[in-house]
Amino acid sequence: MATVITNLMSAIPYIGSDLVQLIWGGFSINNSTLNRFFSFHYLMPFIIAALALCHMIALHENGSSNPIGVSGNYDRISMNPLFLIKDYITLLLYLISLAYIIFYS
Repeated sequence: MATVITNLMSAIPYIGSDLVQLIWGGFSINNSTLNRFFSFHYLMPFIIAALALCHMIALHENGSSNPIGVSGNYDRISMNPLFLIKDYITLLLYLISLAYIIFYS
């Protein structure tokens, strides 16, 4: 399975075979390849969480454009009470459904 997926990189012109050997760490899939894949799969959720946190910080500092194109502050909706309550309700429903699956199924 790993051979088939990594060999897809060989379709890239000129550098494909070199890229496959770089990913494999040699001329075939071995222990170093599996270590790289394990490290990648372990670190990727932390990287995604850090990028999501940076995105939220940037949105709170700089703001974002709105879809209706309002330029003044009089028609804007505050994020704090409305959207946070909606997110907390969604999180609560998710946790209740997860607890139901864990404890009763």
